[in-house]
Parts: sequence; C-alpha cells; structure tokens
Amino acid sequence: MKIENTKAQMRKGVLEYCILSVLKDGEAYTSDILETLKDAKMLVVEGTIYPLLTRLKNAGLLSYRWEESTGGPPRKYYELTEKGKLFLTELDGTWGELQQAVNKVTSEKNTK
Repeated sequence: MKIENTKAQMRKGVLEYCILSVLKDGEAYTSDILETLKDAKMLVVEGTIYPLLTRLKNAGLLSYRWEESTGGPPRKYYELTEKGKLFLTELDGTWGELQQAVNKVTSEKNTK
C-alpha cells in the first residue's frame, strides 16, 4: 500500500468541508479558493475543485455570480447559500466530534 494514496484519500474526505469553510466569510473566485487550500497544504488541482464546486452548487449549498473581468473572460464567484451555512454549521460539529474520536484512538495505548 502506498502512503501517498492514503494521504490523497484523507484529503478528499475533508475537501468539501474545507471549501465550504473557505467561503464562510464571503464569496470567492475559484483561484482564490485554490490558493487558500494550497496555502493550507491541501494539495488540490483545478480538475478536482471544479466538479466539487458544481456538486455543492447542485446540492443547493453554493450559489455563484458572474463578474466581468477587464483582463480576460468573466469570473464566477461562489458563496454559501443559507442552506450551505446551516450545512457548514453541522459539519463543524461533526468535525469536532471526529477530531476528538481520532485523537482519542490514536493517542491511547492499547491496554488489551
């Protein structure tokens, strides 16, 4: 088993949560979302993020608007919908519970 495959699967598992979290403070352009994720060491490429953004939009968690650009094609800016904000709040709680559980399992000695 290759460690890189496992690491990639772990990142994929939390990527939607991270995208929603990036947008919690306001709208963002796709390249800004990618930059924030890359700065956090979440290795993501455009080919991965666009289908995720579309899926989140189709689920009613995101909306977008087009803005004309002086230096190229129009830009699509994403933001959380009210449903997306509620969903993110639920994920925050779930993440906290999961983090505690993983920390407990990985830090306790097996006494069996």
